[in-house]
Amino acid sequence: MSSLSADGFDVPDGIGPLQSGTSVLLTGDDADALESVFARIVAPADAERGVVLTTEHRGRAVQRALNGERRGADDRTAVLAAEGAATSDDITAIDDLSDLTGLGMTFSSLVAEAQQETERFRTGIFLCSTIASEIDDTRSLYRFLNSNFLTELRRGNGIGVCAIDTSADIGADVDSTVTGLKTSFKTHIDVDATDRRSAELAIDGPDGERTLDTAL
Repeated sequence: MSSLSADGFDVPDGIGPLQSGTSVLLTGDDADALESVFARIVAPADAERGVVLTTEHRGRAVQRALNGERRGADDRTAVLAAEGAATSDDITAIDDLSDLTGLGMTFSSLVAEAQQETERFRTGIFLCSTIASEIDDTRSLYRFLNSNFLTELRRGNGIGVCAIDTSADIGADVDSTVTGLKTSFKTHIDVDATDRRSAELAIDGPDGERTLDTAL
């Protein structure tokens, strides 16, 4: 299947296609369900590159998850990981998750490198809630996202997903944080796991609101 439909980036199961520049705030209280939907959107197709910042998993585990959604996605994805070491050229270790300035610079550098190979890219952060729990002021998270993550989407040909586990203790009111972040993102997808194998997605985007049942 071509990575480019008439309307943008392919995403399976009715979630997409998504227009270039689309930023997705992905929320829910089931981390496994969030991870499944996250990988489905972020896994890069042929002629695309991926850049993922992960706070929860080792780099190779992320690449394997993406490859499970789209064959070859692991070889097309660079990972910035808080867990484990830099075991290959396309995996970069995070020394300090609370250093958002350094984190943003490294993330933007990886996106720039990806665009040197192909102009189309997909980015993602899993999980933003973990970053929020590591910092003293959630306003720093807003600045990081707007100065780096969202800026790359505005000036490039890509889509991006920021995932938040709403059951996490972030040291602040998570619902208020989500409400604040929604104003900066073009699309909000809330994942409600109905059982181990399925979920209901509440999608609020440029085309209005809709619900979608999907397998996990």
